[in-house]
Amino acid sequence: MSSPSSPAPAEPVRLNKRMAELGLCSRREADEWIERGWVRVNGQPAAMGVKVLPSDRIEVDRRAAGEQEQRVTVLLHKPVGYVSGQAEDGHQPAITLIGARSHWQGDTSRTRFVPSQLRNLAPSGRLDIDSTGLLVLTQDGRVARQLIGEDSEVEKEYLVRVHYGAVQQDVQAAFPSAQLARLRHGLSLDGKPLKRAQVDWQNPEQLRFVLTEGKKRQIRRMCEAVGLHVVGLKRVRIGRVTLGQLPMGQWRYLAPHERF
Repeated sequence: MSSPSSPAPAEPVRLNKRMAELGLCSRREADEWIERGWVRVNGQPAAMGVKVLPSDRIEVDRRAAGEQEQRVTVLLHKPVGYVSGQAEDGHQPAITLIGARSHWQGDTSRTRFVPSQLRNLAPSGRLDIDSTGLLVLTQDGRVARQLIGEDSEVEKEYLVRVHYGAVQQDVQAAFPSAQLARLRHGLSLDGKPLKRAQVDWQNPEQLRFVLTEGKKRQIRRMCEAVGLHVVGLKRVRIGRVTLGQLPMGQWRYLAPHERF
């Protein structure tokens, strides 16, 4: 009779990866903190590139937490014509819309805008040039990892106006229910099956999509695969945070009580 095999010993991983897994910060932030001498492993100052085991004790200097608290996350209502990330093909990046003049007057946050908040402010998730709606930009690596990390399960909700061939009105009546089922589950992109999606009719010309992944131009390509043509796409929610009354082209801060 064979004895049950014992579990394989844990493999050491790089300290920055372990800190990100623990939700302490992003890998880039971890490297910054290690370089500044703000991280200790088992009581000893950590060296850059060191590997750790799950049993190792990781401690972070209070100054790191203080710096994190000053990092901002902003919510932008992106208009059509702006790219999410770096400038491309002459189109302006969404970050150019973040400034004192476009700060929404309805923002209840007490945070005041200062230009230093633009430093390392990066989009967390795509919203293509032809789409509008909620775009998150953050300096906080914890937020970025939550929204776009490999294991992220945060929902993103979209309202999608569609045509079906020559049908532009009451598309719902003309569109086969079997194809709606394929949108929910059964499509592949780039050779990989897509995760299950929530797809329902919001009104006769508009679909509501809820996804937990974000491949490039995913909704447009999904619709193409079933014969639909997207004529308008708006993201209205990310996790528990909604676009709400935020006007197009304006932005606000993520409030301290808000969580994705």
